[in-house]
Amino acid sequence: MLDGHVLLGWLFSCALLGLLACSPRPSAAYFGLTGNEPLTILPLTSEMEEAAIKAHYKVCDRLKLEKKQRRMCRRDPGVAETLMEAISMSALECQYQFRFERWNCTLEGRYRASLLKRGFKETAFLYAISSAGLTHAMAKACSAGRMERCTCDEAPDLENREAWQWGGCGDNLKYSNKFVKEFLGRKPNKDLRARVDFHNNLVGMKVIKAGVETTCKCHGVSGSCTVRTCWRQLSPFHEIGKQLKQKYETSLKVGSTTNEATGEGDISPPKKSIPGHSDQIPRTTDLVYIDDSPSFCMMSRYSPGTSGRKCYKDKNCDSICCGRGHNTQSRVVTRPCQCQVRWCCYVECKQCTQREEVYTCKD
Repeated sequence: MLDGHVLLGWLFSCALLGLLACSPRPSAAYFGLTGNEPLTILPLTSEMEEAAIKAHYKVCDRLKLEKKQRRMCRRDPGVAETLMEAISMSALECQYQFRFERWNCTLEGRYRASLLKRGFKETAFLYAISSAGLTHAMAKACSAGRMERCTCDEAPDLENREAWQWGGCGDNLKYSNKFVKEFLGRKPNKDLRARVDFHNNLVGMKVIKAGVETTCKCHGVSGSCTVRTCWRQLSPFHEIGKQLKQKYETSLKVGSTTNEATGEGDISPPKKSIPGHSDQIPRTTDLVYIDDSPSFCMMSRYSPGTSGRKCYKDKNCDSICCGRGHNTQSRVVTRPCQCQVRWCCYVECKQCTQREEVYTCKD
């Protein structure tokens, strides 16, 4: 933590320490209900309930949360699981969005700690993607009925049970936003780095909100629309990651000014004009940073460099290999091909052998 203001220490305590295995990848059930799920919960014996509570507390403690965050985690059994899903989803999306870049979201060990001490635009992306991941996961957990303190964002004029039955159970963004803002903490007044991190957290949440869509379904005899229900649904998280990656590409370097009336600090363009940097005043939807990023070409405290990295000859070898050139290795691979579905119920494939070339960056 940086002076207690690094609001997403919970994320880096698990996934970015190389412990992705400790969090399950989001299952198909995570993304919504089928309409056939039972809405009743079987009673637990006192022994089962006590064991479940202990297991839940153990997960919250393992995430190394701050005191307030740990209290929020413990008060609802669904929170710990949702945090784990957010961790996994955010880290995997980061790796996906930067898979062709010099910095490919490698955050193990010392690289992670060093990167988080600096205000690079890569750090800005991490704060935005992780707050977006938590907002997305929490809204989905509410609509899936996995939280005690929230339920779905119900369709108009539908009771909770009817909403589930008719598929009108919307993702509860209202509760999710409230939870995430409380979980991440209030806006700091003076420290520039803390204000930048807070700003980038909000950018992630705003991208989630901007991506809400209204989905409708008709109910009636022979498909007629005598009854029509509508509900709110979040965009797929891949789309959120794509938008945040675009914001990363256009992120703005900022400095700090003091509001004379209130004495509070404001984020502003750097005081000195910097060649290659815009003097544009950052908007609330822009990602912002305070330190210029390293090249990530060679091994350093921030990344392992690109030596030996796989690249794609006509796509990114020149960029990733930083002008050092690349090695070409030819190999023979065998893969399933010409697959056909047979009745009933399997897929029949042939095995095709082909030679392919693999390109890796030189040292």
